[in-house]
Amino acid sequence: MNKLPFFYLHKKSSLINTPSPLLIMVHGYGSNEKDLFSFSRALPDELTIISIRGDINILGAGYAWYDISIDFNGNKTYDNKKAIESRDAVANCIDKCVETFNTDKKNVTLMGFSQGSILINAVALTYPEKVKNIISLSGAIDPNIINLSKSSLKNLSFYISHGTLDEVLPYTLSKESLILLDENNLDYIFEDFPIGHGVSPENIKSMISWLSKRLI
Repeated sequence: MNKLPFFYLHKKSSLINTPSPLLIMVHGYGSNEKDLFSFSRALPDELTIISIRGDINILGAGYAWYDISIDFNGNKTYDNKKAIESRDAVANCIDKCVETFNTDKKNVTLMGFSQGSILINAVALTYPEKVKNIISLSGAIDPNIINLSKSSLKNLSFYISHGTLDEVLPYTLSKESLILLDENNLDYIFEDFPIGHGVSPENIKSMISWLSKRLI
């Protein structure tokens, strides 16, 4: 068995003797692999689910994919070099999962929240041949960590959602970042919910409905 590049949690598919669709979960800054994995019971049984943990430990309180620094004026800076390394490692993780867990390489979904959402958007837009569906929760699209692919983009499908009351990663920032998808005529839906930096039950229900239609 090939080892994955990250610590992970695993839920087996209900399918037997046939490659299953794959869902890889990528948590947000300061969280861990258990966060999004809590959705697993509500997701379609045919999925093989892998929830991975970032390799940066934040003072023992959680994990991240790259560092975020804040100055005295509240301005944020991001370790884009590490973000790109994590982007490439997640792309490699897709290949390892396909090989290790007998999943369908043409039916891969990435789910991310906050920093994890920013990261999976970068993975998909840089390596679109590896991904089919993207579930981007409370995140944004950061062109600084994307090496935009010139092929296969048309096969991508995005579900993007954000809370209108989000003060951690502002709603307007997420909305404005969609211009990159518009400029490349990519398939996506964007939904907003009257919540802060989180995922509401209505959000989860809508996301699962969207995903279930795209696993075929």
